[in-house]
Amino acid sequence: MGLDIRLPIGGMFFIVGLLLTIYGAATSGDQAAYEKSLSIDVNLWWGIVMLVFGAIFLVFGFRGARRIKHGTQESPEGQAIEAREHEAGLEV
Repeated sequence: MGLDIRLPIGGMFFIVGLLLTIYGAATSGDQAAYEKSLSIDVNLWWGIVMLVFGAIFLVFGFRGARRIKHGTQESPEGQAIEAREHEAGLEV
């Protein structure tokens, strides 16, 4: 399986968080819109939270994908497997 679930989930949270942050920043001066939330710009704060959450997922997703991709060739067991496959003609 080549797809880590953290990548699409992190991307989704990052994009939605970016949209909420931009919308919250654009409407931050509108006091009437935020009267129900005790004058707290909920869109801005939750957008920032979602941006950070999505960024963390993306970082761990890319880090995990890189570790899996290069992990077999760096370990002694992985190198032995690579050598056997090369000798057997399974790998060029």
